[in-house]
Amino acid sequence: NKMDTTNWSEERFNEIVKEVSGFIKRVGYNPKTVAFVPISGWHGDNMLEESSNMTWFKGWEKEIKGGAKVKGKTLLEAIDSIEPPSRPTDKPLRLPLQDVYKIGGIGTVPVGRVETGIIKAGMVVTFAPVGLTTEVKSVEMHHEQLVEGVPGDNVGFNVKNVSVKEIRRGYVCSDSKNDPAKEAASFQAQVIVLNHPGQIGAGYAPVLDCHTAHIACKFAELQEKIDRRSGKKLEDNPKFVKSGDAAIVKMIPSKPMCVEAFSDYPPLGRFAVRD
Repeated sequence: NKMDTTNWSEERFNEIVKEVSGFIKRVGYNPKTVAFVPISGWHGDNMLEESSNMTWFKGWEKEIKGGAKVKGKTLLEAIDSIEPPSRPTDKPLRLPLQDVYKIGGIGTVPVGRVETGIIKAGMVVTFAPVGLTTEVKSVEMHHEQLVEGVPGDNVGFNVKNVSVKEIRRGYVCSDSKNDPAKEAASFQAQVIVLNHPGQIGAGYAPVLDCHTAHIACKFAELQEKIDRRSGKKLEDNPKFVKSGDAAIVKMIPSKPMCVEAFSDYPPLGRFAVRD
């Protein structure tokens, strides 16, 4: 953006592409799958139609799944080239709660985004990590009744005989009869230290943001230091890790929380760590 402030400079655009590509690589992504598009939002330049100010720009190119290549020139074309995420309706239900409301004449209404599976009236659901089980009376989205909520839907659902005080943000709703979510007393995680001023060793206890939960977690054991790109083991039981390192760590939450294996439920298996 803001190419107008550089006088539509090709040199400055190439500098930014190089810098951002390096960062993308460092955090484990492939820059070839990213479209770099020079625009000016202020002037609306190269957003919907080709730019007349940047005749040097021959277009962007990126790789998509299967190795195929997609080309274009404008920002709109780049947005249109984004592949829609898969909707994992075939997996068991996972719905992290964003909030819980008490609505007069209706009752307790938890709200959240369906990450996997479906939710519909009549289902018996369990809230992890507390193990509370109840029945769904109705499901709504944008004040309209739904037959079922699917992945990507932000829904509110009314539950039977549960008070607002019993469930809260960070809990996970799942199908009681199909691989219900459970509390994780500890878990093994792969972490990459992007930015930390010192060394991190066993006993470090930052806040972990995972789905809608924010809970302090202790790095109980540093089990392996690994290559951040290949995942190959570099060292067993390292004493510490620092910025730029990747490691396999055993983590212990300070309070009950629900996490899942990334391979089973990706949205519940990724997290950010902060002091």
